[in-house]
Amino acid sequence: MTFLTKQEILLAHRRFTELLEGDERNHPNPRVPMDVILTLTELKSNPFKKRICQVFSTSENRDGSLTFEDFLDLLSAFSDSATLEIKSHYAFRIFDFDDDGTLDYGDLEKLVNCLTGETADTRLSSEEMRQLISNILDESDIDKDGTVNLSEFQHVISRSPDFVSSFALFLFYPVFSVPNDAILHCFI
Repeated sequence: MTFLTKQEILLAHRRFTELLEGDERNHPNPRVPMDVILTLTELKSNPFKKRICQVFSTSENRDGSLTFEDFLDLLSAFSDSATLEIKSHYAFRIFDFDDDGTLDYGDLEKLVNCLTGETADTRLSSEEMRQLISNILDESDIDKDGTVNLSEFQHVISRSPDFVSSFALFLFYPVFSVPNDAILHCFI
């Protein structure tokens, strides 16, 4: 199932094909390496670009490379037509850095670091990080087990009216936009 129109699929195919090396275009099911996917203008400045590739990649090597089907799945999940349920499911998977099905302290710390940057000027102090994650868990962890599961995450996201529109990637120019404060706002 896809949320893309026929025209969007054709454009996606053209963009995907442009990313392939000459010989790869003749391969029946080519893969574009993650480092090439990351050169797309739409992903270049996204703090979660590597995670996005990893989540949508079906590579057995877990290298973040994408087939055309993977690429379509990525674009479909980030399209304007995708439902809140689909978008929140993939957002959760992207933020679940250790792929264990929950957002724990480590995942939340990585999420915050991706959003704020990891330079000395932007990095939160240990105390600021601890307080922020504590606030996120107080607001989101309904069953009080110290983690946020998919259901709890979707509950939080459902209260954020900007989430669906901000969790978008437009191959067709405007660029990928997930305002840093929009995601963080969902948890605060």
